Amino acid sequence: MSDIGAFRYDGKRVLVVGGATGMGAAAARTTAALGGEVVVMDHAPVEFPVAETIKVDLGEPSAIDAALELVQGPVHAVFSAAGVADGTPGIMKINFIAHRHIIDRLLAGGLLPRGSAICMISSVAGLGWENRMPTLIDFLATPDFASADAWVRAHEGTDNYGFSKQAMNCYVARQGYPFLTRGVRINAICPGPTDTPLARANADTWLSFAQDYRDATGSPHLTPDQMGDTMVFLNSDAASGISGVNLLVDSGHVMSSLTGSWEPGAPLINMMMARS
Repeated sequence: MSDIGAFRYDGKRVLVVGGATGMGAAAARTTAALGGEVVVMDHAPVEFPVAETIKVDLGEPSAIDAALELVQGPVHAVFSAAGVADGTPGIMKINFIAHRHIIDRLLAGGLLPRGSAICMISSVAGLGWENRMPTLIDFLATPDFASADAWVRAHEGTDNYGFSKQAMNCYVARQGYPFLTRGVRINAICPGPTDTPLARANADTWLSFAQDYRDATGSPHLTPDQMGDTMVFLNSDAASGISGVNLLVDSGHVMSSLTGSWEPGAPLINMMMARS
């Protein structure tokens, strides 16, 4: 039988980017309860106990670098949880480019030792990324924050929520191998509609999605704690064999729709999966 301690974070230093509210806060609280030393990096105040808080503006690479200077010692787990909705200026910088920049800096500084793990928050909005791989790989080939931002500004229709999550899904799948050669795992969760402050602010589109499925199954909206728990598992030693995976956490909606067992959802999900 596996050691139950593999689920714990005793002796581990954890960085939660975007851990003040929502799913990131849930992951931060759970990780701390499991023994982790939690550092939260966010622009918003953190209103629960953690080892350290660092204020950051994810839209500015210089601000990110200054914040990272305050991160001491090894980081054994990174939770990339910050995100904003469509309509926010510079959404690609906040939702993806900044997170990649942080990971790159941590790796370059030797702060992610062998055995560490990264978990990002993607979305079912990132479905269909496999059909856009040439474009996504071209974007991911940009070497740094500035060039990635320039690529987005040069490619109409990419500075939006859906593209940010497709880029994240492709990044996670693509980096599974090179990161693992350094002993670092990377995964993402793809949540369905989850009752977070960000989702409530966009309730007409975010929380209404798949309501017919929830009505048919009697399942409520997902919660930040459900997402946080899944992320904490993926970054724990208990998930040491999992890397490069974009894990759906949606009460089965996408797969039921894709396979036709939930027929009303099939047209929309098939369209999302096939989009190019």
